[in-house]
Amino acid sequence: MSDAKRTLTFEQVEEETGLGDWRYVYGKLRARFATGDFATGLALVDRIGAAAEEADHHPDVTLTYPQVDVVLVSHDAGGVTSRDLDLARTISGFAAEAGVEARPHEVAVVELALDVPDEAEVRDFWAAVLGYEVDGDEVHDPAAALPALWFQRAPGATGPLGQQRFHVDIGVPLELAEERVAAAVAAGGTLVSDDRAPAFWVLADAHGNQVCVCTSAGRSSSDGATD
Repeated sequence: MSDAKRTLTFEQVEEETGLGDWRYVYGKLRARFATGDFATGLALVDRIGAAAEEADHHPDVTLTYPQVDVVLVSHDAGGVTSRDLDLARTISGFAAEAGVEARPHEVAVVELALDVPDEAEVRDFWAAVLGYEVDGDEVHDPAAALPALWFQRAPGATGPLGQQRFHVDIGVPLELAEERVAAAVAAGGTLVSDDRAPAFWVLADAHGNQVCVCTSAGRSSSDGATD
């Protein structure tokens, strides 16, 4: 793709080849590599770092004893671009050469959503109390270590104490979503709505507390995790 700053949709990324290790979740390419020990993980991270420097394109990398997690996005473009696809393929090549298995079925992202009548009235408060930065209608941890908080416009969200105002969004790869929904129902949950599937399914626990299982399919780039 000639335009290195043109952002790609979920559907466009899905059409690309050589990305079997990666999943597009919440506007970023994500992968987990099961390195098994610290030395193997460190060696992989070293190669990723060298490739990133050469390309002048830098992913977020988390090294722990059993695995390496990698997140790719073009910050200057505000989304995934061909640069991310190129680096993703390079990183997958490094992992394959090292005999390291990718585990795309383990990729997931947790976000918190708060129902509010007007996000502008509370957004700065939540950014301050959490030590986050404001980014549009969301607030984010600058270090990307903690879940993002986004605000869902709900004009009637002024009910009595005890009414649920927060809910959890769990973003998963598309091929795992229905399995995750089925597991939640089997564990005592209820499917509240699948009207927006495969963008998201709304479930509730035995007490009525709701959670959304989300994917990047079936939504526009302007959608939040849920509407």
